[in-house]
Amino acid sequence: MLASASATRRLMLENAGLEVHAEAAAVDEEEVKHSCKAAGMKVEEVAEALAELKAQKIARRYPGTYVIGADQMLECGGAWFDKPVGRDGARDQLRRLSGKTHRLVSAAVVFHNGARVWHTTDHATLTMRPLGEDFLERYLDAVGEKAHGSVGGYQLEGLGAQLFTNVTGDFFTILGLPLLPLLGFLRGRGVVLA
Repeated sequence: MLASASATRRLMLENAGLEVHAEAAAVDEEEVKHSCKAAGMKVEEVAEALAELKAQKIARRYPGTYVIGADQMLECGGAWFDKPVGRDGARDQLRRLSGKTHRLVSAAVVFHNGARVWHTTDHATLTMRPLGEDFLERYLDAVGEKAHGSVGGYQLEGLGAQLFTNVTGDFFTILGLPLLPLLGFLRGRGVVLA
C-alpha cells in the first residue's frame, strides 16, 4: 500500500513489479513543515517525519499490510521549496534556483501492523544552469501543468533535463522515492520475490 497520491511514486513501484494500491494520506504538510522549521529540524528529518505521518495514518486502516509513506524536500541556500502553485509560482521557483546548486532529499518509511518497521533517507545534488527569461517562458509553455506537479517545478525525466549542468545522486531519489533500498527491505520481508 502506498500512502501517497503521487502518480510518479506509484509508477516507480509498479514498474519495479509491485502491485500497488495507493491512497492519499490527509496530512497538513504546511503545518508540519512550519513546526519542524521552528524546531530547527534539518530537511532530512522533515522529509522522514512527513513520510512517517503519511504511512502511519494509512496503516491504521490496513492492519497486516505493508504501508509505504514517502516525502521529498528541496533545499537551496537554506530555503525550503514546495510544489509551486500555478505558472507564476513555477516561474518564481525556477528563477530562484537558476544558476544554483540545490539538494533534493527523499525519505521512505514503512509501517506494518501499526509499527514503523523500516526507513531510509537519501539525497541528490543538482546544479541548475542560469536560465534566460525567453528560455524560461518557452520551457513553461512546453511543460504546462507538469511544472506544478513536483517540488522545484521540473521533472528531470523529461524536458527538465534541459535545466541542469550537473546531477549527482540516485535517479529514483530525485523522482521522490529511494526505491532500491525500499525494494531490498521488501525482498527481505518476502513482499517482493528475491
